[in-house]
Amino acid sequence: MMGPKRPVNHFPPPWKLKGEGIIMVFRFKKDWVEENGFLGEFQKGNFKGGLGFVMLVNYSESPVGPYKELLFIPGKFQTKNLQSITRIFVDSDLSTENGRFNWGIPKETVPIIWRKEGKTETIGVGSEEEPVLFCKISSGGIPFPATTKIIPINLYQELEGKEFHTHPKGSGWAKLAKIESLKVNKDHFPNIGKVKPLFCFKVNPFTMHFPLPE
Repeated sequence: MMGPKRPVNHFPPPWKLKGEGIIMVFRFKKDWVEENGFLGEFQKGNFKGGLGFVMLVNYSESPVGPYKELLFIPGKFQTKNLQSITRIFVDSDLSTENGRFNWGIPKETVPIIWRKEGKTETIGVGSEEEPVLFCKISSGGIPFPATTKIIPINLYQELEGKEFHTHPKGSGWAKLAKIESLKVNKDHFPNIGKVKPLFCFKVNPFTMHFPLPE
């Protein structure tokens, strides 16, 4: 049988999620993505460009309960001219198993801490022995609507011999954000420390809808 293993506790799509998140928007160079992007076989040599994203998400509600997430989308690939997640960490095994099976998203489980003090958030992904990413982000200003109509997310994933095409939709309210500090372990995550984002914003609250994949 092709594809990832069906979880013992399976939560089938569609999923409706609620929470808050930090979105960093980039335009990565092709060479940089080939070198740093943790590309799978189907992605190597296929990078096309477009906007890339690093997202830190704190889900307060999901079918598998609350969980936190860090993900990397370098941009679009020639394969189907769609985006692809190349690296993703969550702090829930249920989210990992269901994300892999439902949508072919290559999730891995690690501890994630998320602390808030006023307008600043401190987020640590990974363990002290094996850190993945650590950052401090501040946000403020006038809220504006943010939606996937403005920045569409259209995913093509391949995992364990199976293809998945998913078109998630989301909307919420955003404020501009600033990266106060950022440390990345380049052995575990694309080394974005030296790349300047086009902009960064904090979305709170938002709702996300992950449908059945094609």
